[in-house]
Amino acid sequence: MKVLVNICRFLLAVALVFSGYVKAIDPLGTQYKIGDYLGALGLRDAVNDWLTLGASVGVSALEFCLGIFLLFAIHRRVVSRISVVFMAIMTIITLWLWVANPISDCGCFGDAIILTNGQTLLKNIVLLACAVVVAWKPLNMVRFISKTNQWIVINYTIVFVLLSSLWSLYALPVFDFRPYHVGADIAKGMEIPEGEKGPEYVTTFILEKNGERREFTLDDYPDSTWTFIDSRTEQVSEGYVPPIHDFSVERIDDGEDITQQVLDKGYTFLLISPWLEKASDTNFGEIDLLYEYAHEHGYPFYCLTSSNEQAIERWRELTGAEYDFCFTDATTLKTIVRSNPGLLLLKDGTVIRKWSHNRLPSLDQEMMDKPLERLEMGQMPNDSVPQKLGILLMCFVLPLFLLTLADRLWAWTKWIRRSKPERAEAETETQKEEKEET
Repeated sequence: MKVLVNICRFLLAVALVFSGYVKAIDPLGTQYKIGDYLGALGLRDAVNDWLTLGASVGVSALEFCLGIFLLFAIHRRVVSRISVVFMAIMTIITLWLWVANPISDCGCFGDAIILTNGQTLLKNIVLLACAVVVAWKPLNMVRFISKTNQWIVINYTIVFVLLSSLWSLYALPVFDFRPYHVGADIAKGMEIPEGEKGPEYVTTFILEKNGERREFTLDDYPDSTWTFIDSRTEQVSEGYVPPIHDFSVERIDDGEDITQQVLDKGYTFLLISPWLEKASDTNFGEIDLLYEYAHEHGYPFYCLTSSNEQAIERWRELTGAEYDFCFTDATTLKTIVRSNPGLLLLKDGTVIRKWSHNRLPSLDQEMMDKPLERLEMGQMPNDSVPQKLGILLMCFVLPLFLLTLADRLWAWTKWIRRSKPERAEAETETQKEEKEET
């Protein structure tokens, strides 16, 4: 039983830590997913954005903390019971998703791992079973740290996960799992590999002649004596869906599709704002300076938004913007960058830089005279995924590992120094404490 409890405890802890962390470093993405749930229930307009953002940070922090506390066997009875309640709620939600299918992806692992609703339900049933086993015999969990030092792990974990979310809100997510990450070739991401079939659709036309209405397809479309009434398009097979399948840029002034022009060779600046009416205008001076730099050196600079012309005119009045505005779907823009507004720099259609509006690049007079080829911001950044993982290990994993090592060494030396009767008495007291906990 002790082995079973600890296996279930580790499985549950790892799943909660990973799930909580990938959501914590992308609080806006988690907020968007919460908005999808509320939209499915018809409550999207009834809940304030600040509440959904607070729920995003709170739920991801709770999930991450529960995983760490289970891993270290901290407050074993309380944490194990909270874990059962948490997993029961998540399982009920995913059961609803599986039955009703209001949204296609639950978002339990953020954008890191996409599961179908059926896979998510199966995963949560397994984790709920693990949580029940752990809660049944919580004192069988082996402690990695003494009770006197548990407060350090608790406080450090809470501070770490909250700071991770706040930093991701201020800057951008530390790890970017979306198809528009730095280094992504947008044009290649839109391609369907050779041998793969794309989704297939069938369009049915409803036509009328002499008071008779009939349905036709393209294969048996009749002559011009029939009057068109309506049409509908249905997807008959899923096929291969490329990672980037909804990127299009349409200039608002003349309605021209300039998607290919944006992805052509050379540098292109893209100011991203899903909704200009909600965008922060605190850094518009830096944005205008970057536009002046791009204009002087002949680099295209576009603002991609889904806002209407009224919101665009208001933005122009507030900021003095002179760059072109283009229409792109709001969901696509939210996926591209977690900032409103955010800035992208493309080179030959590849994303080489992404900035939050809080951390836009600064340009002095000397830099204004140099082309992007000679500036650091015109090159691919050096912060690779292994480097970021190393920083994560140094900032969170290593301190907890050293604390655990020091705690165990101290407990071991303390146990060695005791006489035999004292050891027996200490073991008896430990057993007594565990009985009191039950």
